[in-house]
Amino acid sequence: MNWASCRSPRPALFELTSQRNERGATIITSNLPFDEWTAAFGDERLTGALLDRLTHHVHILEMNAPSYRLAQSRARRPKTP
Repeated sequence: MNWASCRSPRPALFELTSQRNERGATIITSNLPFDEWTAAFGDERLTGALLDRLTHHVHILEMNAPSYRLAQSRARRPKTP
């Protein structure tokens, strides 16, 4: 499948996870908890199926730490007097 030509990333992500399912390691990062994914993807059934595939045989690492990128961005800003 040509991922660059997909009109919507939602079905593309679902298709990718379906193809990768139990074939190899996949790392996905998100700043959203699972219960907010439906709002991001817009389709409850698609999101449920996606999460079902993603959370089968997995290790979930939940990291609640300050954002490295935000800290770097703030450090690059010029100081105002």
